[in-house]
Amino acid sequence: MPSSRIEFREFVAEYRSGRLAARHRAGEGEGADGEGDADAPRVRDRRSALRAYAGWLRPFAPAVAGFTGLALLAAGLQLVEPLFLRYIVDHVLLPPGLDAAARLAGLHVAGAAFLGVIVAAKVVNAAKDYRLRLVTVRLTLRIRRALFERLLRLPFATLHGMKTGGILSRLTGDVDTTSSLFQLAIVSPALAAVRLVAACAILFSLNARLAVTALAVLPGIVALSLIFTRRIRPVYRAMRRDVERTDGRVGETFSGLRVVRGFRQERAETLAFLRGRHGVLRKELFAHRRELVLWTTWGLLIAAVNVIIAWYGGVLHVRGAASIGDIMAFQWYATLLLDPVWTIVWSVSEMQRALAATERVLDVLAMPEDKPDRAAAIDAPATIERLELDGVAFAHGGGARVLDDVTVTVPGGAMVALVGRSGAGKTTLTDLVARFHDPDAGAIRVNGTDLRDLRLASWRARLALVPQEVFLFDGTVAENVAYGRRAASIAEIEDAARRANAHEFIARLPQGYHTTIGERGVKLSGGQRQRLAIARALLARPQLLILDEATSNLDTESEQLIQAAMGELLAGRTTFVIAHRLSTIRHADLILVMDGGHIVERGTHDALLALGGLYAEMIRRQEAGSDVLTGWS
Repeated sequence: MPSSRIEFREFVAEYRSGRLAARHRAGEGEGADGEGDADAPRVRDRRSALRAYAGWLRPFAPAVAGFTGLALLAAGLQLVEPLFLRYIVDHVLLPPGLDAAARLAGLHVAGAAFLGVIVAAKVVNAAKDYRLRLVTVRLTLRIRRALFERLLRLPFATLHGMKTGGILSRLTGDVDTTSSLFQLAIVSPALAAVRLVAACAILFSLNARLAVTALAVLPGIVALSLIFTRRIRPVYRAMRRDVERTDGRVGETFSGLRVVRGFRQERAETLAFLRGRHGVLRKELFAHRRELVLWTTWGLLIAAVNVIIAWYGGVLHVRGAASIGDIMAFQWYATLLLDPVWTIVWSVSEMQRALAATERVLDVLAMPEDKPDRAAAIDAPATIERLELDGVAFAHGGGARVLDDVTVTVPGGAMVALVGRSGAGKTTLTDLVARFHDPDAGAIRVNGTDLRDLRLASWRARLALVPQEVFLFDGTVAENVAYGRRAASIAEIEDAARRANAHEFIARLPQGYHTTIGERGVKLSGGQRQRLAIARALLARPQLLILDEATSNLDTESEQLIQAAMGELLAGRTTFVIAHRLSTIRHADLILVMDGGHIVERGTHDALLALGGLYAEMIRRQEAGSDVLTGWS
């Protein structure tokens, strides 16, 4: 892997040759924060984005109106301030014929009024900023909620394609950038334009010749700023891509920390992290050096404008065409002029990034939900009398079929054990039963009704999952047990834990049921996590249970406790078990032996042994004294 210095040299070469900017304009390699210049199709998309954004803003119309009024008032008060200085100079301090007492009296009155305007401007500006923040915060929450709800309902394949980093990027950076569009596209440029027009009008009303001189540099400033922002934007885009890649690697490193330590790769991962961050730092300094050129140029132009106003204003004053107050007011207005010019230029540049983020948010919101309910969908039955798989076939992402022509009828309350080699289709079959996927062919029926004709939420309310790799949240024991029934009382939670043989170890925890167990239950053993998962399933009171039995890697005591809890869990429930232990299979009402996506054998344990087929061979191949189905999982 090349060093960060070599990568940076290649980056600089791309920048200077124009290839980086060309890729930026073409929109290639967009990451979570990618952006491209607008072409015709993109313009149409961005108009749609602005219309959608207006829809998000509509509920906040009264707040926006109040903010607009405050903003205009603040701008007006700010533009009046230089006129007070002009009045004090020309009509209080310099006019001949006034004695000291009259000058002091006029100065006190004008100064008090001047101070009042300044204080009022600051107060109104603070109120305006607070109202803007209020609208932005509420808008951000509205967008983030809509996006989060949509993400929760997207198909698994879509979410896997986004990856965790992409999902988080949309929920955080993209939403924050999208919410700023209100300020970037509407507030900042509109107010800056009002201030610019009003300031120019005031300048021309005061002294047209001096106004023309002061405004002569504006076109050059605007052109310089637009060229700069166009040149520097690809650099920041490249930095965001590098940060996303580096941070993604950090997430992988800590998720797989056991592997990192097991293969002694701590130093390699540290070097990879530093290489990525060094690359970002080099590009940041590269961009900063170019920004310094712009800021220095801006400072020189502002100084030049002030010098020109003082020099040419002085010439006009000597000729009797301008007062000292005019010159001083013009000096002040020069600053007030350049600020809105920069605001407009900055808003135009940043608005492209905000619109790109808005499009990405809208892209997600426009994605179809995972299995929306049909128009005539009905609630799932309260009791499962039979579950049928009729000619079911399924392939992931249009690839080879994982299941093919699977047909089986399961009586309500029966326990079905699925056995077979890895990749035989066992997990896919249970995913179809849970309706995480829909069959490509055939149908799954509950009491004779196609699963696709049932409301998805009502069907999911009838089932519970106990996976092999138990997932627990970073919360308390009680919160994890009650995850399927948030309104459960502590007594109900404790009862479920007792039936799962988990109460004893929970009671020994520092705060009992209120003990925080850490991310993924890291503070618990494997057997403890498994018993909490069983308690969670018991509390949910499911009609259908899907169990990926996870006792093969547990110690004997934990396995015995879990097996004892299983009897309570399975009683009276239709259950699909992906079996790893013969002790579980022996008691199954129906065993399905799967191979290559097909059910190759079916029956009870005794019947399949008597058949002398694949299942019987599997049993014979067990290691002496082992209860694990060797080679099968």
